[in-house]
Amino acid sequence: MTALLSAEECRDVLASGGVVALPTDTVYGLAASLHQPEALSEIFRLKDRPRDVSLPILVPDVEAIMALGVTFNEPALALAERFWPGALTIVVPVPGELAALVGATATLGFRIPDRADLRALLQLTGPLAVTSANHHGEPPATTADAVVAAFNGRGLIGVFDGGVCAGVVSTVVSLEGPWRVLRHGGVLEEHVADALGVSTMSDQPEN
Repeated sequence: MTALLSAEECRDVLASGGVVALPTDTVYGLAASLHQPEALSEIFRLKDRPRDVSLPILVPDVEAIMALGVTFNEPALALAERFWPGALTIVVPVPGELAALVGATATLGFRIPDRADLRALLQLTGPLAVTSANHHGEPPATTADAVVAAFNGRGLIGVFDGGVCAGVVSTVVSLEGPWRVLRHGGVLEEHVADALGVSTMSDQPEN
C-alpha cells in the first residue's frame, strides 16, 4: 500500500534505492536517485513508460549539473538565469553513460524546481530522475490523493503530501543544435526566444 511519508522518510527511501512521489512546482512526480539504477528502472515500470522515453533530472543548482560532467553552455546558462527556479526543462548534450541511466542516448533535460522544500531535499539526495506521477499517456497527478489512487497496489512505496500542485507542466526546450520547444508548458516560447536573443522557432510538442 502506498503510504504518506515525511520529507525525511522520502530522503531515506531514495537513498536506499526506492521510488517515491514528490510534489513539485508543476505536478507530482515519481522520483528516484540518479545513483540507483534499479530504482530508475522501477520508475519506468510504475509509469508504464517506454524505455526509450527518457527521464528528466531535477537538481538543486547549476553546479549539480556540471558535477555530472555536463557542459552547460552560454545559451543554457542564459535560460537558467532567466527561468530557474521554475517551469523550464533545458535539454542539453550529456556523456553517453549518464544518458543511458535514464533511457536516453545523447541528451538529458534538467530543471531546478521553484519549490524551496524540494530544493532542500535535492541538496541532500543529489540529482533525482523525476517524471510526472501518472500512467504513461494519462493526466499528471496534482495532489497526493491522486497519486495514491493511481499507484496504490502497484509497488510505489510512498508519497510526500505537499498540497495541491499548479498542474501546468514545464516547457521543454532542446539546445541540441538549433533551439526548439519540445513541449509547451509553464514558460511561453516567446519568452524563451527573448532570453536567447533570437526569433521564435515553433515546433510540434512531444507528448
